[in-house]
Amino acid sequence: MSHLKCITTLLMATAMLIGCGGENSQTTTVEEKPIVALIVKSLANEFFVNMADSARAHQAANADDYELIVNGLKDENDLSQQVTLLEQMTARGADIIVVAPADSKALIPAIKRARQRGIIVVNIDNQLDRDLLTEADIQVPFVGPDNRAGARLAADHLAATLSPGDQVAIIGGIATAFNGQQRQLGFEDAMAAANITVVSTQAGNWEQARASSVAAAMIAEHPDLRALLCSNDSMAIGAVAAVRQAGKSQQIQVIGYDNIDAARELLSAGDMLATVDQYGDQLAIYGIEYGLQIHQSGRIPADKQTPVRLVTADSL
Repeated sequence: MSHLKCITTLLMATAMLIGCGGENSQTTTVEEKPIVALIVKSLANEFFVNMADSARAHQAANADDYELIVNGLKDENDLSQQVTLLEQMTARGADIIVVAPADSKALIPAIKRARQRGIIVVNIDNQLDRDLLTEADIQVPFVGPDNRAGARLAADHLAATLSPGDQVAIIGGIATAFNGQQRQLGFEDAMAAANITVVSTQAGNWEQARASSVAAAMIAEHPDLRALLCSNDSMAIGAVAAVRQAGKSQQIQVIGYDNIDAARELLSAGDMLATVDQYGDQLAIYGIEYGLQIHQSGRIPADKQTPVRLVTADSL
């Protein structure tokens, strides 16, 4: 009986040693995958739909590395909703937020709050205001193209088809969006170099219907207009509709920016002269990979400039 008691006591002691993490015990730590929140602009815009779809495909191919939440706006002008989305993702505990800002300034206070909670923020597509970021004392790397250089590619191609003194007009995006400002400057650079006159510049707010209305007014006011330079393809599609309605398809050329499928169809049909491919489907992926790099290393890298390419009917 005493021999049995001894064995029982030994087994209990061994179990306690293992349970308390003795030398021979093994513990397994499961590291949680980082949560990446992608916040884009209007999901009614094909450009951002493609961006979101590419991000989902990237996560599916790298499912062991991170989780993904995709958010977007119904109305690209709804800045308050984008601020709300950013605050929701902060409250939810996202590890990384990749954001394509609808406005270059309005989101910075919410981004600062996210950074103060230790959340990594990566800026894609539309660059945040650098002076305000410095003033807020936060670091947010930018991943995106040189929009001024991209816009000049299309505008230089247009200028080669025009003559000095010809009249053109520019339909821009949201006035406070840095990428829209840069695209307008690229258009203006090319027109000034070719001695072509910009007779009107108005905001189309990135929207097809708004741009169509603006283009119609420009065509009516300037009967000798030779071209409409649009800061994105959605607005270029609206401008093409206005040109057709005015019966001036043979007189007025249209250029855009983004290389969405609908614009490519218009290029093929001869209704648009050119657009610019900024590889929008890759921008979110670049941003996600940058965010994961920061999450792993703890170091914030420099900005990353992404490529642009002129697209015409000949290059389709």
